[in-house]
Amino acid sequence: MQTLTVDFIISLDGYGAAEGWPGFWGMEGPEYLGWLADSPDKDDPLLMGATTYRLMSELTAGGEEGTDMLGGVQKYVFSSTLEDPLTWENSTLVREDAVAFVRRLKEESDRPLRTIGSVALCRSLLNAGLVDRYRVGVFPVITGATGQDRIFDGYPDVRLELVEARTFDGRIQLLEYVPTLLDGPPGAWSPA
Repeated sequence: MQTLTVDFIISLDGYGAAEGWPGFWGMEGPEYLGWLADSPDKDDPLLMGATTYRLMSELTAGGEEGTDMLGGVQKYVFSSTLEDPLTWENSTLVREDAVAFVRRLKEESDRPLRTIGSVALCRSLLNAGLVDRYRVGVFPVITGATGQDRIFDGYPDVRLELVEARTFDGRIQLLEYVPTLLDGPPGAWSPA
């Protein structure tokens, strides 16, 4: 069975995007972009929802730095609103239940899987016990006034075991965790 890594880039205050800010909050640097280009999982299939598909395909078409390597990657797009054929190369529209599809894909894929963005999709895959790793790139900005897409709102309680940490360009933190779903806070009293 293949692994599934959830990939997020976030501001320090937990937002996935911010109104008026450029991609990567304008803070991508040569080390970070080099890591993206040379990462051993850069060719692993991507899972995403319709909103992320629209945004990333536009960024790629517009030549946004760091997105060009996504064109050749197999992409599975979960949507009830998009129509076939999808215009971004190597994109497959999936209309069936994401949890069932990903569970089957983890069994059948010849490569590990990863997500890009897609907050609701990632939350449902975590709740179903399908996420093996969380990889979070933390960018040193606070976007409290303009932030959009709070990444972890609506999530269950999750304990994270840090398995890798790295700093790029002296400012971007990359943190990789193994998640464990919790029924509630550890040691919380519950009536018998």
